[in-house]
Amino acid sequence: MDTANHIIATLNSKIVPILKTRYAQIGIGVLLVGLLMLWLFFGRHTSNAETVELKIRPGETYDVVLARLDSLGVKPPQPAFAVFSRLKSGSDDHRFRSGRYLVQPHTSALDLVRMLTRGQEAPIRLTLGKYRTAEQLSAYLGRVMMEDSAYWRLKFSDSTLLADCGVDTVSLLSLFVPNTYEVYWSMTGEKLLHRMRRESDNFWTDSRKQKAQQAGLTPYQAVVLASIVEEETNKNDEKPLVASVYLNRLRKGMLLQADPTVKYAVGDFALKRILNVHLTADSPYNTYLYKGLPIGPICTPSVSSIDAVLQNRQTTYLYFCAKEDFSGYHNFASTLSQHNANAARFHKALNAKGIK
Repeated sequence: MDTANHIIATLNSKIVPILKTRYAQIGIGVLLVGLLMLWLFFGRHTSNAETVELKIRPGETYDVVLARLDSLGVKPPQPAFAVFSRLKSGSDDHRFRSGRYLVQPHTSALDLVRMLTRGQEAPIRLTLGKYRTAEQLSAYLGRVMMEDSAYWRLKFSDSTLLADCGVDTVSLLSLFVPNTYEVYWSMTGEKLLHRMRRESDNFWTDSRKQKAQQAGLTPYQAVVLASIVEEETNKNDEKPLVASVYLNRLRKGMLLQADPTVKYAVGDFALKRILNVHLTADSPYNTYLYKGLPIGPICTPSVSSIDAVLQNRQTTYLYFCAKEDFSGYHNFASTLSQHNANAARFHKALNAKGIK
């Protein structure tokens, strides 16, 4: 019994402390490894000190994105970025979702991967102005959106898609109300067109529809007339007067004889002087040949031009002509003799300047 007690005492005094020390060492080692892994995977951040814009196109691989990040001065912490991207994407090539992203300063590897694999895009401000043709609009979208102009031209000629949005190739431009919209850079043609349909529907409030009806127009006809007004003057304060001239002509069954429609018909928007040869262009847009409004808008009119039409300003004016001082304003007339006198002064000023 004494021998057994002696052995136990010896174990307690010498062996157990050694075992405790080793377990402690193992525990500390595991803790240090754990802390190291936490730092590698969660404690390290990208190197950028400022917000950086990153654009990813469809099909671009992990290596391509990594190289672009590097060129932008964003160095994702490795190996965390590689591991997380593999786990989150679920594919060997670590594919990320296309889009436009804003990488904030010192973003963690996990947050960066989450953003790129979930498609958490940052929106852009799409400012739509005046476009005379679908080709011009396509060119603009090709510069500011992910897809190129050829893609947008294709979408704008897709009869099924356009019909689903309530337009066709002739009325397409009426869908785009000039304004600034918040959209995503990677937005598809389908999504953009449906978005523009909703924006147009929101623009045409009951009040605007009622005003159009009072002027004897449908909302679409109001946009078509506003597109002529838009091309006639950039002076907002005289747009209601220009609109009144054309409304008066429509009511009297007169030809509109709007010069901008002739430019549209011949496809030369740079014309400074309309000649007789231009007036004979056989086109449904030529209001010197065909009565009433043209079949579609000749540009995307501004809100001020649309509202100028809807104001339905009451005048007796049937004619107007650019002022001879080239101020951009016009002389208005109720009779042909008054108009001819105004026109004579303007043509004399053109000749003096040698404008053909």
